[in-house]
Parts: sequence; C-alpha cells; structure tokens
Amino acid sequence: MAGWQKRRRAGGRVLLPALLLGLCWRAAAERLRYTIPEELGRGSLVGPLARDLGLSPADLPARKLRLSADKQYFTVSGENGNLYVSERLDREEMCGEAATCSVSFEALVQNPLNVFHVEVAIQDINDNAPRFLRKSFQLEINELTSPGARFALAMAQDADVGSNSLQGYELEANGYFAVEDRYRASLREDAPPGSIVLNVSASDADAGTNARITYVFGETPAKVLQKFAVDAENGTITLQEALDFEDTRSYTLLVEAKDGGGLVAHSKVDVQVLDVNDNVPEVTLTSVSSPVPEDAPVGTVVALLKVRDRDSGENAEVSCELSAEAPLSLVASSGGSYKVVTASALDREQAAEHRVMVVATDRGRPSLSSSTALVLEVSDVNDNAPVFEEAAYNAYVAENNAAGAPVLRVLARDADAGVNGRLSYWLAGGSADAAAYVSVEARSGALYAQRSFDYEQCREFAVVVRAQDGGEPARSSTATVRVFVLDRNDNVPRVLWPAAEAGERVPGAPPALEPFEVVPRSAESGYLVAKVVAVDADAGRNAWLSYELVQAAEPALFRVGLHSGEVRTARAVSERDAAKQRLVAVVKDHGQPALSATATLHVVLAESLQEALPELSERAAGAESAAELQFYLLGRILAVKKEIH
Repeated sequence: MAGWQKRRRAGGRVLLPALLLGLCWRAAAERLRYTIPEELGRGSLVGPLARDLGLSPADLPARKLRLSADKQYFTVSGENGNLYVSERLDREEMCGEAATCSVSFEALVQNPLNVFHVEVAIQDINDNAPRFLRKSFQLEINELTSPGARFALAMAQDADVGSNSLQGYELEANGYFAVEDRYRASLREDAPPGSIVLNVSASDADAGTNARITYVFGETPAKVLQKFAVDAENGTITLQEALDFEDTRSYTLLVEAKDGGGLVAHSKVDVQVLDVNDNVPEVTLTSVSSPVPEDAPVGTVVALLKVRDRDSGENAEVSCELSAEAPLSLVASSGGSYKVVTASALDREQAAEHRVMVVATDRGRPSLSSSTALVLEVSDVNDNAPVFEEAAYNAYVAENNAAGAPVLRVLARDADAGVNGRLSYWLAGGSADAAAYVSVEARSGALYAQRSFDYEQCREFAVVVRAQDGGEPARSSTATVRVFVLDRNDNVPRVLWPAAEAGERVPGAPPALEPFEVVPRSAESGYLVAKVVAVDADAGRNAWLSYELVQAAEPALFRVGLHSGEVRTARAVSERDAAKQRLVAVVKDHGQPALSATATLHVVLAESLQEALPELSERAAGAESAAELQFYLLGRILAVKKEIH
C-alpha cells in the first residue's frame, strides 16, 4: 500500500491554568497519526503534513517546518510540506517482536515556535516465513517405545507478528507422532544470577539405570543458552546472566529429559521477563528559542522538550515540573513532548536570563527522576525612556568666564541595553537666545559656555536638554537647566553727585564752574552740607558702598556718613574757618578686591549767596557779569537737587 492512509487528530489543544506553574502531566494534544505498511520504498508519500498542520505552501519559508527525531526515517518537503519516507522501513528490524510498531517524532515550526506530535504506525506485512534452526532432524527411537513418549524438536521462529507470526506446529499426516504443549514462567528483570526460574520434573516407571533421568536443553539459540542453565540431576532451571526487560521481554526454552535406556521426553518453557523501575526518565531539549524578546506575549513557546522512560506501565508514566521560580510553565503536548511557555510578562531589566531545571519523575516504586538545565536569555526591546538624574538642574557661572568653559553636565540613564540604551543629548528650547549662550556635547551631556557672560547684561537664563536613545522607535525625555550668572566686582562705583571735576581747560576758553555748596557761618554741628550720591553696577557685596572723607582743609569741621554719603558739619562753624573749603570723599565697594572712586566737594562758608560771591569771583572770572554768575549758580543748585531726587 503506497501513500498515506486515514489520518486523525487525537484530542484537542490543552490549555493549563496559571495555577499549574511548572507542573503538568502528559496529555494528548496537537497529535497527527498516519498509518503505512512496512517496506515502502524511499520517497513514498506518507501524508500532507503541512496541510494537516494548517500551513499553506506560502507559509513554509517563514515557519521553517522541520522534523525532530532520534532517527530520521522520514523527511518533509520544503516546497509542499508533504511527509515522505526517507529510508527503508523494516518493521521487524525496528520493533522486533512487539505487537505494535510506530515511529513518533515532532514537527517543529518557528515564528512563533510550536510543536506537533506525529506518529506513523508501521503495519506488518507477512514478509517472513517460519523457519527451524535446522532443515532436518533425526530421531533414534526404540521399537519398544510406548505411546505418549515425547521427543524434542528444535523450535521454529517467525519474525512477523500477529496473524502473520507463527501460529502453531503441524505434522504431516501419520499414525505415529503428535505435537506437545508448552509451559510458562515469569521472572523479574532485576533477579540476580542464580535465581531459580522453574523446576522441570519428569518421572519414569522403569527401574535401575533405565529410570535414571538427566535434563538438558534441547536445540536452543545461543543467546538463550547464555542466560539460563538447567541442572542435569534435578531439572532446576536457573538464571546465569542478568536480564534486561528493555532488551528482551521473553525467552522460550526447550528442555529434554532422557532416561538411562535412551528414551527422551521434552517440554517447552516460556519465560516472561517482568519490568522493574530501573530506568530514569530521560529529558531532551529538542528546541530552545533563546533569546526571547522581553515583550513576548504570555503563552509564547520558548522551548520544546521530550521525556522518555524505557520502562513500561506505571514505571514509564512520567510527570514534569520546573524546579526554579521563573515566569515559565510547562504545557504537555503528546507522546512525552512538552512546551515551555511564558506564564507572565518578561522584563529584561529585572532578569536578563532565567535558569530553571526541568525535573522528570516516573511513577515507579520507588520513583526515579532526572533533570536537565534550561537557560533562557531575554533580549531587550526599547521599552524604557531615558531618565535624568534630576528633573531640573541649577548651574552657577561667574561672569567674565572664557568661551568654552564648562557649565554643567547633565546625566540621564536608560535601563535598556545596547543601542536601546545608548543616549545622545541636544538643546530643545529654553529662554530666548539661550542657544547662543551654551552648547551641549551630544555624547557626554556636558554643557559649555558659547561666550563670556556679563552679569550686568544677563543674570540668568534657562535651556531645555533632551536625551534620546537609539532604539526604534526612539524614546526621549527632557530636563531644564537654569544657569545663574554670578557677579564679579568688575565695575567701579560711579559718583552721580557731585559731578566729577572738569578736565583740563582748553586754552582761550572760559574756565568751567565747579559745583559748590554754601554753608552759613551760623551752622551748628550736624548741619547737612551735601550728599555724595554714587551707584555701582555690580550686585551684592560688590555693590555695597561706603564713604570716607580723605581730604579736607579743616578735617575736624566736616564728616561724611559711612553708608549714607551725607556730608555734615562735625562742629559749629567759627569765624576762624576759611571761607573756601575743598573736601575729597572716597566711595568704595565691598568686592574682592575693592574698587573705589572719589568725589570732590567745594564748600563756601557764607551767610548768603551775595556774601559768597566775592569768594567765587576768582572761580567765575570767565563769567560776563554777576547776574550771569547768579543765574549759573541757581541752575547748578536746581540740577543738583534734581540729580539727588
């Protein structure tokens, strides 16, 4: 029979609740079964595997359908997804005397990873004839032999099974012989050498040497003779070598009993080997999808594994679990296959890899178990935006800095890895013309001054710095940097009143009149003469001004307020005091180092302006008349009052 026969899908998909994290039992799911006869030729069609899995030919390149098996009896076409025989299938060679024979393997697909269990049943065909070890047997029988005497013949063998196997023995029609029955015994496979299998006993009605019976094995395969021995005297069959249920499950022995007169009887003994739990489960990782992206949805298949136990019955029933805590769980497939799936969201920033042990335990008594390590790496996706160490930064830069001087370094961190965590910085706004003041280094986040700052021109400004990662799509965040310009003492105090003395007089030009104050000779101590008015463009201590009288014709006559700049009489004016007084005050700030300026004040001691005119005549020599001088003096007084106020 060529080609594939009826296929069926056994069971449905099994979805386990999240409560069963890491623990499942075998279940039939996603299973395909095909049946073909043995001895099909290479290239024979088994079945349309891709179609049965719901895949179209167009899906095959992306899904990468392939087979996973210990021995590749089959192959799948990459063009149409059909399953074909890849080598000769001899059921007797593959399965021996087993009543059923099948080949199980997994069909794997990628993108996403999934596994399907495929079983191909191999049907026996009657391609082996029964055969004896020898073609002919010669028996020597005494003519006095009684009916019922038994004579041993060699056993026949048939490699086929079921109805195609050896069904029985027949003799050609004759009036002399008939075929005997067989007997059965059982023995555990862990029975030690020397264990008694069975005691064969024969009796003989004769006497003397004719009644002395000896026991031997008849025509028996050498493999069997290595395992068993029979005691010639008492017929006890004992074990000589250890048994292995997984290697041979039964033996047939031919025992002959011969008396001293040459008469022979025989018996066939079938020895059934009983399985014991002497094989640990085997765990094999057939596929691991590592690394898995951290944004993989819950339920993503990340690994496939297969569990096998060479024992039988309960000894071969295996449960699997994951021994370590991880966001993973096991989902049973079929035929001892399992899927490892994500049970909760992954987060590479919390755990870049997960190491778990897959533990398989059988149900034997006592149970046996084995384990294998599964390492799953988690790959990064750009799911984290950069985060600045501070949402807002303050930088303080003293004025008169050099262009290119460092201002501040901002630092952002990105929890992602590789290019997703590689940051670059740039200016993204701020105060008007802020970009003209500072620049930012793209890789380090360092801010540098673009020019020299002048506190008197700009006392503070703000810039917005953006940090962006290299992911796709990129993520970014911003921080505000406020730059405060610190004052340096780079401005000398400026005297507003009295005005500075005139410079050198131009030859031929009339002399300039300097400011003066008139103080009556009746002035008492504390009389306000004038107020020195000065300002400083700096700030803070650099702009705190103090006043000191440094030069005067009568030092004891005047004093100046340290902080007010008010010039007052220190005592009452006397007739002895000179009519004209010249005072020099120094105005000094509190910077480091301190800067200063001087103010010169001319004072005339007179009771009235008319009285003071003669004293001023020399200074007003260039004036055309006394009236013009009075007008000039009045104008100066008004100007001084305006400046003061």
